[in-house]
Amino acid sequence: MRELSQGDFDILRATENIVDGIAAMYGEHTEVLLHSLDVRNPSIVKIANGHITGRAVGAPITNLALMKLNSGHDVSEAYLTKSPDGKTLRSITMIIRNAAQQAIGLLCINSNVDAPFQSVIKSLLPGLMTQNDKLPSPETFARSNDEMMQSSIETIRAKVMADDSISPSKKSREIVTQLYALGVFDLKDSAQIAANGLDISIHTVYRYLRELK
Repeated sequence: MRELSQGDFDILRATENIVDGIAAMYGEHTEVLLHSLDVRNPSIVKIANGHITGRAVGAPITNLALMKLNSGHDVSEAYLTKSPDGKTLRSITMIIRNAAQQAIGLLCINSNVDAPFQSVIKSLLPGLMTQNDKLPSPETFARSNDEMMQSSIETIRAKVMADDSISPSKKSREIVTQLYALGVFDLKDSAQIAANGLDISIHTVYRYLRELK
């Protein structure tokens, strides 16, 4: 290890959102942390789900992390460790390097494999999804603009139709309003597709769009 430069710290700071992103993806049973390898204070500079090992920002680097640093591999194989309270963790360590290929940090992931299965599954599912939720997926993996439009219409229509606070006479306008907010009317033939999907005239769609603009 050595003293890190300001440029090195800038790289580590830019990496912090990766910590949050991985933690958000895998849920509360996966700890993600970023170690600084500055020789003056080799410690955690960012951590998510620190409850798994009981650590926080400022905690020192571990002896095993140092071993992984000297292993000759920038990405370790997955390995098993134990948390201070006895949880079995499946872990992986990755070395972060600067432009000169000097090691400046470690990105570590620790998943609690002792966590109850149902709790793990629940943490992996989107928070708005439930077993009774029959609405289409909020994200559309379409193969064409037409398919994307149809899926968007179905998703928004299901939501609007289920909203009793919107009067029946205003539901079509609300669907067009939400489609407009998504930007789908920037696509070719979108007004006609929306009219067909909502069973209203294209002139009605254009009227709603003029009012929105």
